[in-house]
Amino acid sequence: MKRKSTRISAGLLMYRLRDGRLEVFLAHPGGPFFAHRDDGHWTIPKGEIEPGEDLLATAIREFQEETGLPVRGPFLPLESIRQKGGKTVHAWAFAGDWDDTQPIQSNTFEIEYPLGSGRFLRVPEIDRAAFFPLPAARQKIKDRQIPFLDRLKTALGIGGE
Repeated sequence: MKRKSTRISAGLLMYRLRDGRLEVFLAHPGGPFFAHRDDGHWTIPKGEIEPGEDLLATAIREFQEETGLPVRGPFLPLESIRQKGGKTVHAWAFAGDWDDTQPIQSNTFEIEYPLGSGRFLRVPEIDRAAFFPLPAARQKIKDRQIPFLDRLKTALGIGGE
């Protein structure tokens, strides 16, 4: 029997109101495994916490490392979800904006590719990011993270899409 992961991540969901419509900022994972994947693979910027590390502090640090964008509270708690692989993700939302003509500044990591080749590539954690209105965000985001979108709408008192 395969054991479920007990990893814990924390992240931030940046949002803005544009022409009276709620839009959320999502990130697309970098690297060769996600290069041709789109719908259902975008995520909130997040990262794993270390034992004893504060969840919100981790979320803020990870957002900044993965996007290079400033973060400013107040932060709305969006509780947590469990992803398919067993990872628990805690999230908060904050109001912000980003000039999408400017590139994001993501940190990088090394990955062996192709697997077993002994060849390593350095790739960005996030290769692109964008604001999406909620209907489009529901298609882009990992399905297990959709509750973050619903909780944000509830916290902001917004009905409909």
